Amino acid sequence: MEGILDHLKEDLDLLFVGFNPSVRSGETGHHYANPNNRFWRIIHEAGLTPRKYQPIEDHTLLELGYGFTNIVSRPTKAADEITKEEYIQGRKELKQKIKTFKPKVVCFVGKGVYQQYSQKRNIFWGVQDERVIPETIEFVAPSSSGLVRMKIEEVINIYSELPSIIEETQRRWQ
Repeated sequence: MEGILDHLKEDLDLLFVGFNPSVRSGETGHHYANPNNRFWRIIHEAGLTPRKYQPIEDHTLLELGYGFTNIVSRPTKAADEITKEEYIQGRKELKQKIKTFKPKVVCFVGKGVYQQYSQKRNIFWGVQDERVIPETIEFVAPSSSGLVRMKIEEVINIYSELPSIIEETQRRWQ
C-alpha cells in the first residue's frame, strides 16, 4: 500500500506530524481517517478549527495554515510494524521537510513520534526546551488514537495550548 500525500506549503503556522498512516488512511488517501481516531474532534475542541472537519477535508486545513506529514509514509495497522530503517530514513526526510517548508510550530502527534525524530527519551507534553531545529517550535501532544489511555479531556487540554502559541508566533513574524 502506498503512503498518502503530505499537505505542505511554506511558512505554515502549524505542521502536524504523525507516526505513519493507518491502513484506513492508506485506503482513502486522507490523514487521520480511521474512525477510531479522535484527531478531528481533538483539534476542534482544542480551539484550532472553527468546526469539526472530516478526514476527506484534510487538504483544506492548508487554508488555516495547518499542514500534515508523517515520520514514516508506509501505512500499517500499528506503529510497531515500522522498521528501524524506515525510522532512520523518515527522520532524515522529516528534518528536510521542516527545513524546507519552515513551519512556525511542529506538533508531534504522540511522544513516540517525537522520540523517533529527536532521539531523546525524556520528553514532556508541550513545547520542548531543546529543539532539533532551533528555528521551529517543537510541541509534543498525545496521540489521537483511540488506543491512548488518557481521558479525552486531558488530551484536548494539551492541544488547547497550541492556539496561543500560534498566535504568539504570528505576532513575532509580523
